[in-house]
Amino acid sequence: MKQISKKQWIKFGISAVLYILFSIWMQNLWLLFGLIVLVDIFLTKYIPWGAWKRSKNPAVRNALEWVDDILFALIAVYFINLFIFQNYQIPSSSLEKSLLVGDYLFVSKLSYGPRVPNTPLSFPLVQNTLPFFNCKSYLDWPEWGYKRVKGFGHVKRNDIVVFNFPAGDTVALKQQNPSYDELIVQNGGRERIWMDKNTFGDVVYRPVDKRENYVKRCIGMPGDTIEIRDNQVYIDGKAAENPENMQFCYYVETDGSPITEEQFRLMNVSKEDRILVSNNGYYQDLMSFLGFESIAPGQYNPVYRMPLTKKALAIAEKLPIVKKIVIEPDAFSGLTYPAWYETGWTRDNYGPLWIPKKGATIPLNKRNIALYGRCIKNYENNTLEEKDGTYYINGKPETDYTFKYDYYWMMGDNRHNSADSRSWGFVPEDHIVGKPILIWLSLDKDRSLFDGGIRWNRLFRMVHPD
Repeated sequence: MKQISKKQWIKFGISAVLYILFSIWMQNLWLLFGLIVLVDIFLTKYIPWGAWKRSKNPAVRNALEWVDDILFALIAVYFINLFIFQNYQIPSSSLEKSLLVGDYLFVSKLSYGPRVPNTPLSFPLVQNTLPFFNCKSYLDWPEWGYKRVKGFGHVKRNDIVVFNFPAGDTVALKQQNPSYDELIVQNGGRERIWMDKNTFGDVVYRPVDKRENYVKRCIGMPGDTIEIRDNQVYIDGKAAENPENMQFCYYVETDGSPITEEQFRLMNVSKEDRILVSNNGYYQDLMSFLGFESIAPGQYNPVYRMPLTKKALAIAEKLPIVKKIVIEPDAFSGLTYPAWYETGWTRDNYGPLWIPKKGATIPLNKRNIALYGRCIKNYENNTLEEKDGTYYINGKPETDYTFKYDYYWMMGDNRHNSADSRSWGFVPEDHIVGKPILIWLSLDKDRSLFDGGIRWNRLFRMVHPD
């Protein structure tokens, strides 16, 4: 055995200390067996880890140097993405105007504590599907259970949170929105979805960490009772504080003149959110229902559907061309959670509904099974059956159930344009990914690069809850 230099001992010592600290943080002392590999890499070198560097063929050395650098970069990115932070782009307007479409965020995994991955063998920087190849980006085996290591804090009310889409466990690949559960209700059962592959595509299952990432605001905490009355959220019977940039959809009638680009920009309404409904056949029959008077048979003044914040609404009311503004009625809302059970709840008038808390127990009855059955089966991995009025969990008759996880209620600030917990229910704690902390880039798709395409005022701006 050749003599080991002082430099080798120093490198080994630093690497070993960092690796031991990482193993303790991961709460898995089995990882300490990895020290054997570090001993060989830095000290004994029984395995020729860098044998390729001694190749006499310069082309081979150059090629392997590239491979070595790429592998190192991929491994580094993999661990940074898993345990420290990841990049996330705002894809939809559900959180506007707090976060905008085109915002690029750094999402901190350390804020709530990073999860040990369910699917450790996966391609970095890809959520679930490899581009170009259109196949899974991960291996189903091994698949580990839920474990979260210590972070800087916990989810708090009104935090903006990135999480894995809970209803994304089962997905029809050609119609991923609405959720699989909603597709079943809309199409009269799962048989058509499974049989009609031309319309719905293959139906696949995804592990928790490979479900699509969503970002919403945490409105309800474990153990809260949430209710929405006329668009106002109540927590345990008390009116909740509304986000400063919360917005609803309104129908804005003008005196016959179109709203100009300058006026839309003044109200901060994107092109995608401006819908001229008075010339839209889908909305024609709704004009009188909304209270707008026709100027001729079947003809109306211009009426626009658009989301407005409280500030933007005040601006719209002062525009000289605006005659009438009507908030979108409750009747326009779609299916609400649970889609398979008649509650009478709507988007704007929902609940009251209790949010499950770890260690809390509920009686098993028809209503509770409808409200919480998905938590019991899909999120906490139990079998649940009903036979002759008796409920069986994992094959045993039970009269009540105790929850294993905490759950959260997530909503978008753009309340009439957000598919959120009102549509698909609770977010389990094991689905929490992290907290957006910084906007590092913001692009406005409605403008050219040299005409406000880059939102300079949002660059390197911290993400605040309000």
